[in-house]
Amino acid sequence: MADRSLTAPVAMSPARRARALDTMANTELDVLVVGAGVVGAGAALDAVTRGLTVGLVEARDYASGTSSRSSKLIHGGLRYLKQLNFALVFEALRERSLILDTLAPHLAKPVEFVYPLEKPGLDRAWVGAGVGVYDVLGAGRGVPAHHRHLGKRKTLARFPGAKRGGVHGGVSFYEGQLDDARHTMMLARTAASHGAHVASSARVVDFLRSGDQVVGAVVRDLETGRRIDVRAKRVINAAGPWTDEIQEMLGGDREFGIRTSKGVHIVVPRDRIDSEVGLITETEKSLLFVIPCPWSDDHWVIGTTDTDWDHDLAHPAATRADIDYILAQVNRLLEQPIGHEDIVGVYAGLRPLLAAGDVAQTSALSREHTVVNPVPGLVIVAGGKYTTYRVMAADAVDLAVRDLPGRVGASRTAKVPLVGAHGYRELSLSRSRLAAEFGVDARTVDHLLGRYGSAVAELRDLIFADPELAAPLGNSRYLRAEIVYAVTHEGALHLDDILTRRTRLSVETVDRGVLLAGEVAKLVAPHLGWDESAVAREIENYRARVEAEIRSNEQVDDMAADAVRLAAPDSRGAAPESDAVSVS
Repeated sequence: MADRSLTAPVAMSPARRARALDTMANTELDVLVVGAGVVGAGAALDAVTRGLTVGLVEARDYASGTSSRSSKLIHGGLRYLKQLNFALVFEALRERSLILDTLAPHLAKPVEFVYPLEKPGLDRAWVGAGVGVYDVLGAGRGVPAHHRHLGKRKTLARFPGAKRGGVHGGVSFYEGQLDDARHTMMLARTAASHGAHVASSARVVDFLRSGDQVVGAVVRDLETGRRIDVRAKRVINAAGPWTDEIQEMLGGDREFGIRTSKGVHIVVPRDRIDSEVGLITETEKSLLFVIPCPWSDDHWVIGTTDTDWDHDLAHPAATRADIDYILAQVNRLLEQPIGHEDIVGVYAGLRPLLAAGDVAQTSALSREHTVVNPVPGLVIVAGGKYTTYRVMAADAVDLAVRDLPGRVGASRTAKVPLVGAHGYRELSLSRSRLAAEFGVDARTVDHLLGRYGSAVAELRDLIFADPELAAPLGNSRYLRAEIVYAVTHEGALHLDDILTRRTRLSVETVDRGVLLAGEVAKLVAPHLGWDESAVAREIENYRARVEAEIRSNEQVDDMAADAVRLAAPDSRGAAPESDAVSVS
């Protein structure tokens, strides 16, 4: 099989999305993947790089669920060492190395953490032992090797804002981090560049069957309302928290259950915590991270929680209690405590964990994954953790194709860099030239390279065609060209996609991106075919969503927060349902 790793990137434009749906309506695929979170996008890339014809459909936006709401870490998992799950840690550290060194060096980078020691004797013993095992398992895998024990003076030099009398030393080590939403979207775009047919706003509403075999799915295009039958020799369900919903479409007994755990994070300005490094500590319920923001030098991401969630899966809501818990835990470490008034953003995500009936707390549930074949023609992959997405994807494709006619090779994704990775390191040495070409400063060049890698050349082409796109978006750090590019190349269809996932304006500004929503809508309207009423509707929907999220953060429990959040309108699914199928 020819090496396709140098395939030129394609633009995930609205027109290409429409063509992908038309093709899926008129072609029997080898594999249809349901769900474009990190595992689903990874499975589409895995299958298409084995030479298979592949479709990828997502009910909302790429990474709109769990895969845009993580702790932004590519890590082995210290908590799994405590569970003596060395195999999972080793697997995760191997994948961390691949992501950092080969697959996405433009999106991922190593970051230093310090574990502050509050009980110097006991903490140093178990943290040092745990991170020591980490060193052995992860030696040479993507980050500077070996942890370091720090005395009180050196800890305070790295973490000047530490609580005096509360922090007595530290242990320093490295992890990897990335912007999860961009990484997942880039996975989908890389799959499309290798020939996969990918479409967001395309919800599976039923399965197609021949006897007891699944032979495809009925997909509703939420942008037009049309329904199409997508035929496929194999279907892979990678729907994450929606796995149980998909299983219910099959009828009969479920192979396993999913238990959703809510993880909440807050975003605060960088100057509110005086530290040169990220921080990690253990709480009675979970690990707490203070993470240098991967998309901005000006913010920290702080989290997380780990509690059951039994409400709406698309819009999990953080409560006042969740936020109070995070603040209380981080303030244990800080000489100058932070409060609600310091928070500029809040987000909540759901971990789809394999259910275990006798486990009381979700934090005790395994992060391992499972892959099953409940009925002929259908494979379900569930569980796992973000870092090991590629392993999960490969396992799912292996099971799906094991009895396909003809010979299908093994997974190749360990050697398939994502869009933007080719030539990134060489290009990063030309910062001054890029600054001159774009007419921006060096910091903006670093911002662009860290978001697009070598695909920054496509952004440059947009600016050459329309020099006004080189101007900043309002008072933000984003260029106007980045907003247009989100639609023309990165598959964004709604304001929420742009302000929440292609950029992070929804969590890095006090107004949550509302003040820039009008400018963004006008920039993308010509590319999405929006008239004035559509522009006004998108702006109002986004404003209402932000208001609902802020009010949900003031509620005392999950039920109340869920009710408030669901009161906001949804941009997707407004089109009336139709049986019409358009053919290009």
